[in-house]
Amino acid sequence: MIKVEWLYWLVGLVFVVMAAQMAGDRSNPKRWTSAAFWGLLGLTFPYGTGVANATAKNGGWTLPAEPLGVAVLVLIVLAGFNFLGRGTPVTSGTEEREASAARLGSRIFVPALTIPLVAIVCASFLDTSGLFETGKATLLGLGVGCLVALVVGMLVTGERRLSVPLHSGRSMLEAMGAALLLPQLLAVLGSIFALAGVGTQVGRIVHDVLPDNSKYLAVLAYCVGMFLFTLIMGNAFAAFPVMTAAIGWPVLIEQLHGNPPAVLAIGMLAGFSGTLCTPMAANFNIVPATLLELKDQYGPIKAQIPTALPLLACSTVIMALFAF
Repeated sequence: MIKVEWLYWLVGLVFVVMAAQMAGDRSNPKRWTSAAFWGLLGLTFPYGTGVANATAKNGGWTLPAEPLGVAVLVLIVLAGFNFLGRGTPVTSGTEEREASAARLGSRIFVPALTIPLVAIVCASFLDTSGLFETGKATLLGLGVGCLVALVVGMLVTGERRLSVPLHSGRSMLEAMGAALLLPQLLAVLGSIFALAGVGTQVGRIVHDVLPDNSKYLAVLAYCVGMFLFTLIMGNAFAAFPVMTAAIGWPVLIEQLHGNPPAVLAIGMLAGFSGTLCTPMAANFNIVPATLLELKDQYGPIKAQIPTALPLLACSTVIMALFAF
């Protein structure tokens, strides 16, 4: 049986290999600290398995959590004090890329489309096959899809050296920087807020303000709350546990008897409209502007606001009309 932790170990290995590449890139003025950041991050993946085993007491090799906490603090220092740099990628020239693009045409999209296709197949047909860890077929399918897409991409482009996609990936990693980790950190922040009772306190405030059995006002509060919390936290997944604990579950589902899948799915959609409008969603809004070398760092956000606000309004109306 393929376990999901194996996928995490593979991701960690990729970070370690790219860190080694960074250490050897003399064009990067901060090559050693950059390599330390990504290498240390990569090592936390297998180490985290030992910490999880110790916490869950489920057997296997166990490791203390304290070194992992120290590693996180070191990562914060390296990123927070701007110790991450960017080297010169080993890549083809402009003329070579233009010729390659003309030769490949639309076939260049085949590797990208391979990832969701393989993930869907794994989630739909292999979840109960015993091949994958129970309940993890979708996540493992995504990992398998990435590996298959790598092979397909090399076949489509005619590339035979594995170092080429690794160098390209490392170049993108350096361009994105520590912002790559922001979605995961914000999702963890949402869980911390939920455990700290932030959702409960927000729920008490909403209960004191909203009239009893006011379905439409409760729907408006939930959707707008998801939008606003996503603006602040940069991630709808971080806002979801807070607003669902405050309004979604106790008010819309338990009190007003809303359909749980409809309420929660549409609530997430309302949160996604906030993702389109916030620089906190750095990987979604700021990083693309950097990669594309746009003159306006907030250009993507400005272009997305006319879509985001109608999306929020439509989400609110759809929930009010069809979720009860």
